[in-house]
Amino acid sequence: MTQDVEMKEQPAPSNSVPSSSPSTLHHLKEIASLIETGAYDREARRILRAIRLTMALRRKLKASVLSSFLSFALTPGSEAFTRLSSYLPKEDENEMEVDTATSTAQPPAKHSLPELEIYCYLLVLIFLIDQKKYDEAKACSSASIARLKNLNRRTLDVLAARLYLYYSLCYELTGTLSEIRSNLLALHRIATLRHDELGQETLLNLLLRNYLHYNLYDQAEKLRSKAPRFEAHSNQQVSHGFLLSLSLNCYPLQFCRYLFYLGKIRTIQLEYTDAKECLLQAARKAPVAALGFRVQCNKWAIIVRLLLGEIPERTVFMQKGMEKALRPYFELTNAVRIGDLELFRSVAEKFSTTFSSDRTHNLIVRLRHNVIRTGLRNISISYSRIALADVAKKLRLDSVADAESIVAKAIRDGAIDATLDHSNGCMLSKETGDIYSTTEPQTAFNSRIAFCLNMHNEAVRALRFPPNSHKEKESAEKRRERQQQEQELAKHIAEEDDDEF
Repeated sequence: MTQDVEMKEQPAPSNSVPSSSPSTLHHLKEIASLIETGAYDREARRILRAIRLTMALRRKLKASVLSSFLSFALTPGSEAFTRLSSYLPKEDENEMEVDTATSTAQPPAKHSLPELEIYCYLLVLIFLIDQKKYDEAKACSSASIARLKNLNRRTLDVLAARLYLYYSLCYELTGTLSEIRSNLLALHRIATLRHDELGQETLLNLLLRNYLHYNLYDQAEKLRSKAPRFEAHSNQQVSHGFLLSLSLNCYPLQFCRYLFYLGKIRTIQLEYTDAKECLLQAARKAPVAALGFRVQCNKWAIIVRLLLGEIPERTVFMQKGMEKALRPYFELTNAVRIGDLELFRSVAEKFSTTFSSDRTHNLIVRLRHNVIRTGLRNISISYSRIALADVAKKLRLDSVADAESIVAKAIRDGAIDATLDHSNGCMLSKETGDIYSTTEPQTAFNSRIAFCLNMHNEAVRALRFPPNSHKEKESAEKRRERQQQEQELAKHIAEEDDDEF
């Protein structure tokens, strides 16, 4: 009995609640004032900063803190307050007493701004997703989207774009992503009519992700080709003053996602050159903190380079934080480089679950022909004359007929420089000539020069010039006249000072 009494008299952890909850609540109130200032001054950078501060507080969010903030930001008894409060779980009585005490100590300031209401939706939605309450998160996200459709304010664009992202995430986590496809299309149409550029780009990426999730690559390409392009925003060129600060921070992130989805579409469509450029550019433009996104870009880029007949450098697989994730692709690259079909099969079987989860298994099946072609190229370099039976044995093929057809196709495609002797059943390799007598070095230099010029053009387009840079520059004569006048004025002032002394 004495032990039970001690357990009851020992609520020490409750003392930590008032020390942490008021600080988090205080930060949320500061964020609310920041959003209010941004809404009144029509400055998107303040609202964007508020979202960044919220992401920093994401792990500290609790139901008691959110309920106190809702009573501060929204009018108690309103529709939004009632709906959002119903999604929050009820805390213990001790915590509720602490929260009510802190809330009564400072009278809540009532606001009627739509930005604060949408921000409350966003806060509750993030909390429900972190708590893995996906059904409640789906209901909350659907209610927030329904509320957003009735609001047409440019200061809501940043918050709306983040809500679209979590709206799609909730349905993806529950495996019902196809249910919101028509709603996403309607939202994209509304964003286009309202000239919500950030909303257009966010929703376009969400629609592409929706289609690619179900392997609907043709529909994704049709949507991408008909939707407004946003390559114009990739280099941070926006003419609207309100959207300038918004584009400098949000558009590059959406453009990275767009490049990644476009690279996947081009890969499935066998356009490997364009796919490689898109994937490498997406990995290069992605933030350093987005490690998972850069890993996915590198995985697809490695497969595409292998399909193009290139062998990625070892440094690609040794990037910081990516060694373990890219290990299966490193072994796969090694098998393709050697041209060993048996090793290629063993690697594909060993990491089949990894390739299936990455959705690259179908692309790895295509690599089989590249492995055979690489091995055949090594054979043609090593032997001037070799029987087709030996070719089939070295390449681990099923029959001599398969070896003959593969050799014939490689000769026709120009992969090897050899002739096929059908009567004697052998392959005759020609002598290797000087590579500098061909156009291959010129092609390699041309591709490098084109890459450097493209990089230079992007850097020039990304420059930001002063406001009066379009005006005519001062000529040399006017500059001399101005300097002469300044010297005369300085001399005159110096003479006046001497007279005063």
